[in-house]
Amino acid sequence: MRISIVRVSTYGSQFPTSPMGGNTPASAGARVVPGHGRNNSGLATRYAIGFLAVIWAVQIINMLLGYQLVAFGVHPLDVSSLWHIATSPLIHGSMAHIMSNSVPGAIFVFLVALSGRRAFWEVTLIVGLIGGVGTWFFGGIGTSHVGASGLIYGWLAYLIIRGIFNRSFTQIILGLVLAFSYSGLIYGVFPTQVGVSWQAHLFGGIGGLVAGATITSDDPAELVAKRRQRQLGA
Repeated sequence: MRISIVRVSTYGSQFPTSPMGGNTPASAGARVVPGHGRNNSGLATRYAIGFLAVIWAVQIINMLLGYQLVAFGVHPLDVSSLWHIATSPLIHGSMAHIMSNSVPGAIFVFLVALSGRRAFWEVTLIVGLIGGVGTWFFGGIGTSHVGASGLIYGWLAYLIIRGIFNRSFTQIILGLVLAFSYSGLIYGVFPTQVGVSWQAHLFGGIGGLVAGATITSDDPAELVAKRRQRQLGA
């Protein structure tokens, strides 16, 4: 069966140059949790560089193999390809494809990782699972979905809404800035362009919304302290 490669759109939005993190100093008596009460910029930088190193290393191997790695993309409703949910975000179908994902991907990895190692991996796991499973169910038989844009949409959705749920004014402001800067990406969740995996964009974004609404590892120290006080008083 001939597999068609589904690629993602090219990003042309302006990128924020002064990201604001959501960490705040721990208040007196507050219990410090991983990822809070300290500067995570070093961790965030390493994760952003690591993201670029991994996808570009895979791209070089893919090019040397004549892009045969696209076979490890998500093949909708093909049970044997379910495990490709873990590999598909690392694979890109062309140089233009990976270049369009590199800058926004690195920026969003940095911003998410500012909340700490645990928060980053929780968000990425939720986005990857929901985005991958949604694409597997609704991506269209006979296609192969590859590329990091599903994760990128998920990270962005998470960054936009997380401040609402963890009551961080700084993160709310950052979310508004990102929503304005990347508003053009909303078109990527609709089937408007042939060869673009709008399914990965849509379900990745949904995964980001779920992550922003459910995880607590990104909560500011003040919110953690208030929750702890309520638990002790219960």
